[in-house]
Amino acid sequence: MIRPIVKDTMFLSQKAEKFEREDAFLITDLEDTLKANSERCVGMAANMIGYNKAAIIVDMPFGQLVMLNPQIIKRSGRFEVMEGCLSLKGERKAVRFQSIEVKYQDKSFKWQRQKFSGFTAQIIQHECDHLQGIII
Repeated sequence: MIRPIVKDTMFLSQKAEKFEREDAFLITDLEDTLKANSERCVGMAANMIGYNKAAIIVDMPFGQLVMLNPQIIKRSGRFEVMEGCLSLKGERKAVRFQSIEVKYQDKSFKWQRQKFSGFTAQIIQHECDHLQGIII
């Protein structure tokens, strides 16, 4: 189901709760909502659609990648960038890293570890910030 985008900064500033199996319905909502906003959005966190759960989705060249309970465990190549967000107006300065390694559960709740770099790493960091209640 396509969900409206949350713009309430009080809600967005809350730290996300652990994503559990009973939250699995949210995966389809994230997929549908990202697809519906694909012209202006490349990633999304569950709190952006009204659910304070630790789940993100990233638009990848091969399709959408869903990460449940993601944790960035390694970072390298610090840089500053201006970013926008579907939930906020304008752009803001953010600190990002060129390369990251992420531990996360996939849609089958199996733990994965994967390395990302460049723009994909930047998107993941932005969405993981959402899960921590960090608003750029």
